[in-house]
Amino acid sequence: MMAPTTPLATLVTEPWADFGLVDSGHGRKLERYGRFRFIRPEPQAMWAPASPDWKADGEFIGGSDEEGGGRWQLSTNVPERWAMKRPSPGGEVSFWASNTPFRHLGFFPDMGGQFDWLASRIRPSDRVMNMFGYTGVGSLIAARAGAQVTHVDASKKSVAAARENAALSGLAEAPVRWIIDDALKFLRREVRRGAKYHGLIFDPPKYGRGPDGEVWQLERDLPELVDLARQLLADDARFFVLTVYAIRMSALALHPLVEQALGPRGGHIEVGDMAIREETRGLLLPTAIFARWSA
Repeated sequence: MMAPTTPLATLVTEPWADFGLVDSGHGRKLERYGRFRFIRPEPQAMWAPASPDWKADGEFIGGSDEEGGGRWQLSTNVPERWAMKRPSPGGEVSFWASNTPFRHLGFFPDMGGQFDWLASRIRPSDRVMNMFGYTGVGSLIAARAGAQVTHVDASKKSVAAARENAALSGLAEAPVRWIIDDALKFLRREVRRGAKYHGLIFDPPKYGRGPDGEVWQLERDLPELVDLARQLLADDARFFVLTVYAIRMSALALHPLVEQALGPRGGHIEVGDMAIREETRGLLLPTAIFARWSA
């Protein structure tokens, strides 16, 4: 008997006023972040760019491999940070962009499609957790939609940046709990406390360390993470979002994992690729894989 086929979805983030993938190709991408343009390495952009003439305010020069570090070469007109905005169904949020040592700009624009999806499902006073919440754009979008948010990240610096973004958005007094903790330790405690959430946003890295040196490894720890999510979802929960940036992992691997955990609840499960649409030609640049459940 043949196994059932899992249909794969494509979740596309479209350009918006403050961000766009302008062009891509030959292992690089040209993006606009507010009034600035930057070039970054992109191994999956294997095609030729639309134009050979890229004008940018800076470029990230990668190391010997994809995770081998690198450095920014920036024009003198690029400030330490600058404000950007992201629209969403619940309302606009603001946040600071900056050229980080980790080659990104302080947020992940391809999450825009996920944020729009979850914001449209939030009801006032819903309890939502943003685990691995980084600089908090997802937390602020959830809060703007009316949620009571628990924002968790192991990095004290990232949580401080998230709080600055909340102030920039006029959400400093919003009902957000800012937590610095190891992901699995915090989730286990929440399960023991009987905490329940209407929505969960999990964006785990491939590898990471907790505040006390705890080691996170995606392939080893993801099954427990999903099982803890199962236990934390309320009876009237509305969504669970899982995004994974590890290139070696397939979206097909996420489906049975989430199906086993959340399938008994009913509802709908989607898995597939996340991508950003290039402005010049409409090409889709893949960035990550995802799985999500909705009631």
